[in-house]
Amino acid sequence: MSAGIRVAFVASETKIAQKARHDLVALHGDVPIDDADVIVALGGDGLMLQTLHGTQHLKTPVYGMNRGTIGFLMNEFEAYGLIARLSAAEEEVINPLTMTAVTVDGQIHEGIAINEVSLLRAGPQAAKLQISVDGKVRLAELVCDGALLATPAGSTAYNYSAHGPILPIGSDVLALTAMSAFRPRRWRGALLPKVATVRFDVLEADKRPVMADADNRSVKNVASVEVRSNPDIQHRILFDPGHGLEERLIREQFA
Repeated sequence: MSAGIRVAFVASETKIAQKARHDLVALHGDVPIDDADVIVALGGDGLMLQTLHGTQHLKTPVYGMNRGTIGFLMNEFEAYGLIARLSAAEEEVINPLTMTAVTVDGQIHEGIAINEVSLLRAGPQAAKLQISVDGKVRLAELVCDGALLATPAGSTAYNYSAHGPILPIGSDVLALTAMSAFRPRRWRGALLPKVATVRFDVLEADKRPVMADADNRSVKNVASVEVRSNPDIQHRILFDPGHGLEERLIREQFA
């Protein structure tokens, strides 16, 4: 990128993020998102996901600066030197997951998930899930609080808190992880090829209701959920040199 970079600034609603946006706009100006060479997101990882979802129809890269609580996808905040940082930034391209959820009453809902698609019990009883990979049943019955399929970029989020593996950004695999698995007790999940299609069928859906969630977009009372990586959508994220996703994922494993 050159010095003539057109920047669009977006920020979360917190005071600290709004002040950062005010200061940066005063220094660099601001253009509409559709006219920008780069979008600068000021907040935490939630804002980054929101920005990526909202601009996925564009090819514009997003550079985040942390003005929130969690900033795994964000760079450190600094009010000055932004143009030089943007010019030197390294780009990571990630593909999201596509979720197709069918509810008990037959409605079809679709969603996009950059981090993970999760299924969670929505009642007092454990969920019962049947898991198929590329049309073949691999687990006839998983009794659990839930299960998720995570991308490498999302493997340090919900997946990691559920004791799933951290995935290198270039690994071309997805993490299938159970939450509080009761049966089979020793099942610890699986690593699947990025091209795999994973289907969850909810057993006893009326008695044991389950909700599906794609990056905080929820669907209640699902009967089945299919998840696959979507190569047609490419999210471009910018990082300061030496602090890209690959380095962060490796470093997280030695924390």
